[in-house]
Amino acid sequence: MNMQSLDNEAPAAIAAGLCRLTEWGLIRAQGAEAASFLQGQLTQDVQHLEAGRARLAGYCSVKGRLLATMVVWHGVGDELLLACSADLLPATLKRLSMYVMRAKCKLSDASAELPLWGAAGAAAQEALDPAHGLKVGGQTRSNGDDTVRLPDAVVNGLVVPRYLLAAVQAPALPAISEDHWRWLEVHSGVARVQAATQEQFVPQMVNLELVGGVNFQKGCYPGQEVVARSQYRGTLKRRAYVLTGTQALAPGQEIYSSLDPDQPAGMVALAGTSHSGEHAALAELKMAALEAGTLHAGAAAGPLLLPGTLPYPLLMVEGS
Repeated sequence: MNMQSLDNEAPAAIAAGLCRLTEWGLIRAQGAEAASFLQGQLTQDVQHLEAGRARLAGYCSVKGRLLATMVVWHGVGDELLLACSADLLPATLKRLSMYVMRAKCKLSDASAELPLWGAAGAAAQEALDPAHGLKVGGQTRSNGDDTVRLPDAVVNGLVVPRYLLAAVQAPALPAISEDHWRWLEVHSGVARVQAATQEQFVPQMVNLELVGGVNFQKGCYPGQEVVARSQYRGTLKRRAYVLTGTQALAPGQEIYSSLDPDQPAGMVALAGTSHSGEHAALAELKMAALEAGTLHAGAAAGPLLLPGTLPYPLLMVEGS
């Protein structure tokens, strides 16, 4: 794929700027054993997370189903910060706290103290990373504010850099809507579990390991055996794909195939609409549903959905 940078002229369909992420929240894990505690809870190798790096991670049930997805990075001192969907934060914080026990780790909701912002496009890159040195997965701190370079969105071959900010006051940038930010999330191919999709997906069903959110060399965590079995036994028959349509979609909405109208072929994991009215979704689907027939939202006779393009190869990989 020929990927053009947003440093060049961007098509009118892609707005660039900043929005307050009201659908995101922030958990703080603080203490000498915060990293080792999270190491036993998340799909990611948190204990070996380097300073200046951020990683995607999943939090699974014992059945290997995602309770939440997160962006994890180092805060001040011995603290770790975990950004996740705000509608899942209270339950996630409560569940994690149940397992802290005697570990030297204090968990708290830091959302009010450090609001989260999403920034995208060339203007954001110039304001946050003028030297263009912050690679995907990189993290910087300035005056107590954190900037994380998220996986880029790729729309029609155009690469759109994206950033997550934890900051009391965000930089002066043009405003974009949160719905447009979600549209860019979809085109990054990174699923964000929300209340409507909690416990619906094993990590590989939403390509979490393909975007670096699962480490298969680390120790145990809840659901680890199920996740590993899905990876190595070749039993996975569902993946996440970008879909586009003429109507807005919603997380948890079912997708149907014209060849099997009596049962859902998949589920919308994440959906958004661009500022120019383009609707897109990242949907978990049976792989066979992409081979023939047509896809429809909500019912077999529902609005037609067309396959889009993921920004990475859809391959099974043995490791992370």
